[in-house]
Amino acid sequence: MSFYKTLKKSVELTDAEEENTQNAFMQLKNLESYPFSALELSTNITEEQVADVFVRINSQGKTLNQADFILTLMSVFWEEGRKDLEEFCRLCRLPSKDAASPFNYLIDPDPDQMLRISVGLAFRRARLQYVYSILRGKDLETGNFSTERRDNQFELLKLAQAKSLNIQNWHEFIKAVKQAGFARQDYISSKNNLLYAYIIFLIGREDFKMDLYELKKLIGKWFFMSSITGRYTGSPETVMEMDLARLRGLTTADEFQKVLDDIITSQLTNDFWDITLPMDLSTSSSTSPSLYAYYAALYVLGANGLFSKLKVSDLLQEGLRSKKSALERHHLFPKAWLQRNGITEQRETNQIANFALVEWSDNISISDTAPADYLPEYLNRLSADEKQRMYYWHALPENWEQMNFEDFLMERRKRIAQVVKDAYGNISK
Repeated sequence: MSFYKTLKKSVELTDAEEENTQNAFMQLKNLESYPFSALELSTNITEEQVADVFVRINSQGKTLNQADFILTLMSVFWEEGRKDLEEFCRLCRLPSKDAASPFNYLIDPDPDQMLRISVGLAFRRARLQYVYSILRGKDLETGNFSTERRDNQFELLKLAQAKSLNIQNWHEFIKAVKQAGFARQDYISSKNNLLYAYIIFLIGREDFKMDLYELKKLIGKWFFMSSITGRYTGSPETVMEMDLARLRGLTTADEFQKVLDDIITSQLTNDFWDITLPMDLSTSSSTSPSLYAYYAALYVLGANGLFSKLKVSDLLQEGLRSKKSALERHHLFPKAWLQRNGITEQRETNQIANFALVEWSDNISISDTAPADYLPEYLNRLSADEKQRMYYWHALPENWEQMNFEDFLMERRKRIAQVVKDAYGNISK
């Protein structure tokens, strides 16, 4: 009661507010009589039984996935390994000037994600469905458990985790992804794509001892392909399981490279570049893999921003933070202008093919001006050669500002696809 007297001196409470406050205090008071269960384990039970208890108890809270079960098992049989995973992931988020660090601008992995990498390298498995049983020492054929088998499987995991958490391996892989043009975290549409590419990188580097220069080029091609095709977006574990199966039984780096090259070639056919990719670009989604591939292409080709003297790679540099993005997505045919001309559907006005990357100041200046009106002023900044390169990089047809909007979108999608194809060709050299 003294609480209410003090409260009412400074705040006027309604009857409903006073009742709600009283109910809240009663619920808090009821905690004194809440029954908490305590489970006491016998000193005679085995580590295997302790692990089972941990998993069973934890699964009563949030729904755990297979990675959670394995991490719990690690807590029992290899606690140091779990701590190493957690520490690596923590350091990935902290810039360091003094010591070698896994910090990067592409991914902030979680322990369960790094665990998947170690498991993929150690057991050539993407599905974790059976890995928990394997690490418990279960023979999947007979169903029998063996302490010796469990210890052997954990040794494999330990060796693989040491390689996956190796900072040199980690940063060489990040370099390979950047070589493919994906130099910003927000332009990577799938973390699965990044994590699975790292597994393949590690297999090439650690198991097949592939030349590092050639491996990074190969992984850059692989990452570009898997990104633009959305390879790991539908059923990622199933697809990766098949990819890993193709690598079993290989003995040389040349065989490894050929398998990956064959997969890439089977995906990036002429029909993909001429038909599939232009169709994929027919969307207003701002997170489309095809859009991010185009941004990566501009990065690879050393393109300047639209109407800018500065390179896209410089303007999109990670680590720079400002109130305004250095580059912004600009409607080539401004949205308000399109609406005044009867085109109001967002799916049309916000098509990928209606956007280009410009410096923020130009984006503001252009506002809702018609293309035919604003374009001459900005072309005056450029020489004839600069204009030609700009039209190529930004996939602009000649006299595009005079074109019918639908015709412009169709033509620009084809040109964007060609720019992306050219960039992929650069990566492949």
